Amino acid sequence: MIYQFLATGFEDIEALAPLDIMRRVGLEVQTVSITDEKVVYSAHGVGIVADALMTEIDFSSADMLVLPGGLPGSTNLDACEPLRKEILAHHAQGKPLAAICAAPMVFGHLGILEGVKATCYPGVEGQLTGAEYTGEIVTKDGQFITGRGPAAAMEFGYAIAESFLGVEAVAPLREGMIYNQLLG
Repeated sequence: MIYQFLATGFEDIEALAPLDIMRRVGLEVQTVSITDEKVVYSAHGVGIVADALMTEIDFSSADMLVLPGGLPGSTNLDACEPLRKEILAHHAQGKPLAAICAAPMVFGHLGILEGVKATCYPGVEGQLTGAEYTGEIVTKDGQFITGRGPAAAMEFGYAIAESFLGVEAVAPLREGMIYNQLLG
């Protein structure tokens, strides 16, 4: 199971585009509210009903943890001690972690990006402690997938899907969503 975390102030497209892509390819994904309510409001005031509350999940069998960006969403994720604990446990097991926009700062603040190539929203790179900042739209390095910002949301979603299913398996979805035409 892949768990995507929603905090008040998350960036709409960075949560929903990857979620859509992951579910379209058949990956099991649950959205998880880190608040006390299942309805979580985005940076633009859109209420999204999460599949579960953080307190309802046993993360021991999680395949991947995904953090959408946005502000103050990323700051709220970073301040959530139970989430930070789960990220550290997941990292220690060598399981994949993904974050986009400002959210890679959570990994940086936890000190788990040492020697890792990573990207993030411009201006946040100073918070990626120990990482080699790439400035790429999406960067994959070891157990980490990081995305730069809102425009990277679909590529970030495809990168996550490809990490589980392979490039060939995801190629028809890229074509079916007319994504390849966007790239020229």
